[in-house]
Amino acid sequence: MAKEPGRTLIAQNKKARHDFHIEDTFEAGLVLTGTEVKSLRQGRASLVDGFADVDGDEMWLHNVHIPEYTQGTWTNHAARRKRKLLLHRHEIDKIADRVHQKGLTVVPLALYFKDGRVKVEIGLAKGKKTWDKRQTLATRTAEREKEQALGRRLKGMDD
Repeated sequence: MAKEPGRTLIAQNKKARHDFHIEDTFEAGLVLTGTEVKSLRQGRASLVDGFADVDGDEMWLHNVHIPEYTQGTWTNHAARRKRKLLLHRHEIDKIADRVHQKGLTVVPLALYFKDGRVKVEIGLAKGKKTWDKRQTLATRTAEREKEQALGRRLKGMDD
């Protein structure tokens, strides 16, 4: 199979950007089995309850749901198994320090193919309070209304 150039999105975690302040992002590779890759090529995955954790010298991705491959046999994978993340040592150390010192958490933001390989975008995140979520929603709504009014004005329509 030829490599696919560019980035093809498989799954995105929109809830993470709503529930957390994302401070920093990293791109990591994933250690997967063959049936997991085939299932991802069908565009089936969920990042909603996922999180990453540093265990010793390695980083692991937990609770990411990649459903079983429909045509898989006894070689099929478990849907919610923990998967190893492929990062450089200095990136793992940086993430571990910030998680332990600042009380941040690591959440997956997107899962995608990049030049034929599966990558996951993880973010160092701090939880939002309820009023933060309402304030973000109000700001986004006001910005959208401002853009719409500007567009109507440029087209010569009345408000």
